[in-house]
Amino acid sequence: MASKGQKFKRYPLETKEEILKKYSEGRGYKSIARDYPNIPVHTIQTWLRQTKAGIDIRIRHNKGKSGRPKEKKLTLEDYKERYEILKKYQAFLQARREKK
Repeated sequence: MASKGQKFKRYPLETKEEILKKYSEGRGYKSIARDYPNIPVHTIQTWLRQTKAGIDIRIRHNKGKSGRPKEKKLTLEDYKERYEILKKYQAFLQARREKK
């Protein structure tokens, strides 16, 4: 599991394609990993597993999905609507306070 703030290493597309080609030629992932000592065996294994599952590893699938979702650009009408909701809620809370 990744820890907070962890940075993941990215590998060039050409390297991934070379590894996939070698695997399709019949070589095992451990044999391929020996040719690329700077790439962890588990990373190569993951790429091969994803390729078998039909996932295109040449693109980043998590791009732009990390962190809190971005809000759309708010218009003046959106701000007015939010303001009205807040006014109604404030009046509701004031009424509850007066009941007590």
